[in-house]
Amino acid sequence: MKLGRNIFGVGAMTGISRIFGFVRDMLIARVLGAGRLSDIFLAAFKLPNLFRDLLGEGALSAIFIPMFADSKHDKNFANNVFSWLVVVLLGITIIFEIFMPAFITILAPGFSDDPGKLEMTVVISRIMFWYVIFICSAAFLSAILNAFSRFILAAFMPVMLNIMLICALLMSAWFAPTTILYIMAATVVASGIIQCAVLWARIRRGNFGLRLIVPKWNGKIKSMLKRFGVSLIGSGFYQITIVVGTLVASFQSGAVSWLYYADRIVQLPFAMIGLAVGTVLMSSISNAISEKNMRSVYIQQNSSLRRSLMLIIPCVIGLFVLAEPIIKNLFQYGAWTSESTHAVAVAIMIQCMVLPAMLTSQIYSKTLYASMDVKTPVKTSIISLGVATVLYVGLFYHLGYLAIPVGVVISGYVKNILLARACKKRGLIKLDGKTIRCGIGFTILSCLLGVGLWFAPIDGLLSMCIAIAVFGILYLPVAYIIDKKA
Repeated sequence: MKLGRNIFGVGAMTGISRIFGFVRDMLIARVLGAGRLSDIFLAAFKLPNLFRDLLGEGALSAIFIPMFADSKHDKNFANNVFSWLVVVLLGITIIFEIFMPAFITILAPGFSDDPGKLEMTVVISRIMFWYVIFICSAAFLSAILNAFSRFILAAFMPVMLNIMLICALLMSAWFAPTTILYIMAATVVASGIIQCAVLWARIRRGNFGLRLIVPKWNGKIKSMLKRFGVSLIGSGFYQITIVVGTLVASFQSGAVSWLYYADRIVQLPFAMIGLAVGTVLMSSISNAISEKNMRSVYIQQNSSLRRSLMLIIPCVIGLFVLAEPIIKNLFQYGAWTSESTHAVAVAIMIQCMVLPAMLTSQIYSKTLYASMDVKTPVKTSIISLGVATVLYVGLFYHLGYLAIPVGVVISGYVKNILLARACKKRGLIKLDGKTIRCGIGFTILSCLLGVGLWFAPIDGLLSMCIAIAVFGILYLPVAYIIDKKA
């Protein structure tokens, strides 16, 4: 497998998806603003995304891919896992449709203070939750493709959701804002159906023959379920951290939307770099460990880490310096206010500091999962959640919504340190001197250029783009030399 090419391909597809995602968010900001209606949509959207991360792209993929590689890509094993997944998803969907008012009350208790807000969120959530069945199935189909080192189509699938939501939002001129909420909820479900159908067709063309069967209980499923249960706790604690943040933020009007947009900006470089590295490494390291080739594991880890740090560190500096111009030029139109711009920008300046920890944690956690160690990530997630929750609640009275990004940063580094110690203790990772020297060099270079960027005259979208381009033109050649000479 050509590691660099696959990482670049996944990163590029993720970047395209995020560009469409920003267009989508710009339209949401223009049509719904950053208040009552956007809070309803974003809170409702969190539930299906939570289950997508838990059952699709999170615990299940992390457990399934190493076991699938170890079974030499056994078709019967894949069919059985997929069939069990569909049964579980149907059961979860029925339960949530029945008890949605209780779940929304827990997720966003502050909504009850606004007459009609909680009730509308329940209705939109009931429509949108059917997305869970299709998007989790699509995530499993993506895991099948990834296991065969077919990454590009799976990485491109989220574009479907963004394009369809953009089309729905462009219809806002003909409908009332509340009607648009219903249209957007239905569009989310339709996009899940399309993604699932496209991926299924691709797997069938590859002659793999994945199909639904009557689920069978056997030793492999029992072993997977045991590992999945432990891993689900780990992924679940991460998602609970997000839910707790939403719960706390719901007591400040507009805070749910402010934190959503801040997280979207910060997640862009992480998705293009960190998630791309994690997606590719999950498959390649699983194969290397199954062949007991630790030298290959170390080489892949250090190469991926150097390339990732080369790109993520300047992103941290750039987001810190340009947070306010970015939000102003992307979102401050229509119903969006200057107050919202400043609120989101401050959250970005804090939260972007966690990016290096998130990136390296991806490498550590994927290595542990590839070695079939699911307990260590769970322990670190529990500790991280405890730290984050204490900070959210303890600091909210003093910092308001900014308690959430502060908690994200501190808990993120706590988790990163714990994962690194676990990997080193088990001999699963060896950072070479070149990687350490490159990290220091990239940081110094980024900070020096960041000082110049701070004083750059930026008064519009064009000047901001020019400033970013100059930063990149100056940074990349020098960073490349650092990487070669370190």
